[in-house]
Amino acid sequence: MAHSSPKRLSHYIMSYFGMTVGAFFAALALRIFLVPNDLIDGGVIGISMILGRLYGSEYISLFLIIINIPFIFLAWRFIRRSFVLHMFYAIVCFAIFLKVLDQLPPFDSDPLEAIVIGGAMLGAGAGFIIRHGGCTDGTEIMAILINRRKGFTVGQVIFFINIFIFSAYGWAFSDWHIALRSLMTYLVAFKIMDLVIAGLEELKSVLIMCAKPDKLSKIITHELGLGLTFIKGKGGYSGEDRDILFIIVERLDLAELKEIVLREDPTAFIAIENLHEVAYGRTAKIAMKRKARKSFAKGFL
Repeated sequence: MAHSSPKRLSHYIMSYFGMTVGAFFAALALRIFLVPNDLIDGGVIGISMILGRLYGSEYISLFLIIINIPFIFLAWRFIRRSFVLHMFYAIVCFAIFLKVLDQLPPFDSDPLEAIVIGGAMLGAGAGFIIRHGGCTDGTEIMAILINRRKGFTVGQVIFFINIFIFSAYGWAFSDWHIALRSLMTYLVAFKIMDLVIAGLEELKSVLIMCAKPDKLSKIITHELGLGLTFIKGKGGYSGEDRDILFIIVERLDLAELKEIVLREDPTAFIAIENLHEVAYGRTAKIAMKRKARKSFAKGFL
C-alpha cells in the first residue's frame, strides 16, 4: 500500500496534466482555425459553435458547459462516477481555455489549411483528453446509453448525430459549403484523435491453427524471438482437441511470421486482427525491450 499510493498519485497527476494539455490544444484549434473560418466540430462542441456564431463566439465556452450538464448527469447515474470527475474537469478546462484565448488573433490561412491543420490540432487535443480518461462531448455518453438499450453501435449513433448537426448548420446559414468543410474538418480530427488514442504502433494479434503447434512454436520463438501462448481448442467438424497459437506481433514481423508458418505447414490457418492497444506488465515490458534490442542488432549486423 505504501508503494501503491505514490503510483496512484502520479497516475492522477499525469491524467489531469494530459487532459489539460489536450484541452489547450483543442481550444487553440477552435480559436485560431475553426471559428475564424466558420468551421464547426461535431457533437456538443459543434452545437456550441453554431450557437456561438448566432449569439457571439465569446459565449461558446458558456454554451459548452450548459449543453453538457444533462450528459454529465447521465454519466453520473448510468456509467461510473470516477469518469464523471474526469469529464467535468476536461469540460471546465476546455471552456476556460476557450475564454482565455478569446482575443487571440486568427491564423491567416486558406480554407484547406484551416481544415487540415485545425482538424489535426483539434483531434490531437481530443485524443489527449480521451487517452487520459476524460471527455468533452456529451453525445458520446448518449451513444453509449443507446448502444446498451437499442443495440446500435456507438459509432453509428455518433455518426447519425453529427450528420444531423452538420446538415442543420448548412440549413441554418444557407451555406452548404461550410457544412461540407466542417465535415471534412471533423474527419481529419477523428483520424488524428484515433492515432493519438491508439498510438502509432501497429500491432497485430495472430491466431494460428496448424498440425504441429509444438514444433512451430519452437521455430517461431527461435527465429523471430516472439513470445506466444497456447490456447486449448476443439475442432468443430472433427471434434479433435488441438492447440491454437496466440501471438502479438509488430507489423514489420508479420510477413516473416506468415512465411515461417506456411513454410512449416502449408495447410495452416492464420487469423490476423488489428490491435488498438496492448498493456504490458513490468516483466513483459523488459522482455519486449530485450526482444527489440535483439531484432535491431540482428538487422544491423
